[in-house]
Amino acid sequence: MRRFFTIMAICLPLLAGACSPLQQVTDIPVQGYVLVWSDEFDGAELDTQKWRHRRPGPRRDAINVEDTVTVDGKGHLVLTTKRSGEAYHTAMIGTDETFATTFGYFECRAKLQTQVGHWSAFWIQSPTIGEELGNTEVSGTEIDVYEYLRNFGDDVVHNLHWDGYGEHHKVVGGRATVAGLSAGWHTFGVLWTQAGYIFYVDGKETWRTNKAISKRPQYMILSLEVGPWAGDIAEATLPDRLYVDYVRVYQKADD
Repeated sequence: MRRFFTIMAICLPLLAGACSPLQQVTDIPVQGYVLVWSDEFDGAELDTQKWRHRRPGPRRDAINVEDTVTVDGKGHLVLTTKRSGEAYHTAMIGTDETFATTFGYFECRAKLQTQVGHWSAFWIQSPTIGEELGNTEVSGTEIDVYEYLRNFGDDVVHNLHWDGYGEHHKVVGGRATVAGLSAGWHTFGVLWTQAGYIFYVDGKETWRTNKAISKRPQYMILSLEVGPWAGDIAEATLPDRLYVDYVRVYQKADD
């Protein structure tokens, strides 16, 4: 019952009814889970009871601005990277002020960006990462459900980061080739349990690990970021976009 009360305590006051009703689910790669939170992006604009613009201002080699986050009226969230004069503008939203929970299956369905120089990600973050070194159960772990770089072709990246982002930073990750990843729509998911993490693309397992298990409530982030890891943004034809069809969170029915 502990995890159920974590959800209710965070979700009910802040989302004011925005949590999805509990329902049995059969079309995800885990059994016995129910839907507890979702955004289908069916409105005319970003639902700020579920998401907030995150860290506006300079980040890496771009600037996060609000007008790069839109909803297209067809049931899709659209995150855009564009050029503005000599600067690049891009997008980041999160549920850090609206929803956080511990354990579950987290999934998004997305159509990925097509240009080099920036990467997209769906990740689960802790507000206390690195505060107690060596203790991810308490301090939490950055869980990168997926990161995609166009210069990686049809490869997807999954990573865990913990113990902060300075001298004590630690990371472990996996990289998997998924045929056709660079075109069309794909689902990206992670099953986070007390035993570890299992990552999925299109319902198939792509990586698993029992490292750096977090046991504290964490929130979700969707982002585009500009940096040399993804190649030279000057070579990109902009604007370029990430489309997201939905984000859903499931938990064990008996929790």
